[in-house]
Amino acid sequence: MRQLESAQHLDVPTLNDHIPSLIDELAEALRSRSQSSIMDALRDGSPPAHGLQRVKDGFDIQEVVAEYNIFRGGIHDLAQSHDLSLQGEPFHIVNQVLDGAIGMALQTFTTQQALQVQRRREEYLAFVAHDLRTPLNAIALSAKVLELLLTRGEPDVNQTAPMLQALSRNVQHLENLVRKVVEENNNLTDELGIRLERREFDLWPLIQSLIHDLHSVAGTASTRLLNSVPVDFVVYADAGLLRRLFQNLIANAISYTPCGEIVIAAKTSEDGNSVECSVRDNGEGIPPDRCQSVFDKHVTDPDKEGGLGLGLAIVKTFVEAHDGVVSVESELGVGSTFRFRLPGRPQ
Repeated sequence: MRQLESAQHLDVPTLNDHIPSLIDELAEALRSRSQSSIMDALRDGSPPAHGLQRVKDGFDIQEVVAEYNIFRGGIHDLAQSHDLSLQGEPFHIVNQVLDGAIGMALQTFTTQQALQVQRRREEYLAFVAHDLRTPLNAIALSAKVLELLLTRGEPDVNQTAPMLQALSRNVQHLENLVRKVVEENNNLTDELGIRLERREFDLWPLIQSLIHDLHSVAGTASTRLLNSVPVDFVVYADAGLLRRLFQNLIANAISYTPCGEIVIAAKTSEDGNSVECSVRDNGEGIPPDRCQSVFDKHVTDPDKEGGLGLGLAIVKTFVEAHDGVVSVESELGVGSTFRFRLPGRPQ
């Protein structure tokens, strides 16, 4: 079994998963010689459970088949070492049992994989649906402000121009998200439907554009958004995912920081091999018992209505997709700081 790549790191009990039961099933088939009962026994026996286990172990479909064939070879070697003949009827029974076991295991294996693909699709689409809410809110609030300005008479271009620009950027962001949904529907990529397109880019302009886009949302809470990222700060990441990541952190901070301040910052680690980004607010803070679960999916604040419990789960997912780590420090009545660390460009 150690010949298989996915089996090299497994311990002996895991390698032997369900094999004793399979030996018992094979022995019973040889004793009874009942061809009709073999498949029924396998259907209710070890192969389906074994196939499910190998999905969890990270086997691919070729390795599942190879494992049974390694077992088949071991049976023949064992018989030969004891001067036993597996010709004729015994040969057919052994092959029927193992071929049936392979079929049952693969059926379970492929069914489980299909369910995982479906779950990943549903999770990805839930993430995108959540991300659509922030630009939609920004568009709605900008439209209301413009409507008020227009009803008062001749609007000041200095007031209306930024609002129109914010509307245009958020519409473009919505179009990009919809395009990603279409691409996802046509081509599921990796474990979470995320294909990283890393490149080096300046972080300050990305944060500044987000601040402009979220200004109308923050303005309703009289919250100030401050870009403390150095002007020449460069990151190596997927720009689209990083924008969505910061969008969720900032939008989350706005909801907990009425009449406060939110600071977005970034710096290079001391060893120079990674970057650390943060979003700090002086808002309500998070109770200590919730700090451990804020990044879990569908965990919502019971005091806030309308939340889907996906915003911070999206943050964690996108950070980990970059092989990074995310954390939070918070104190009730003082505020919260969300930090995430991303690896730098490989040398």
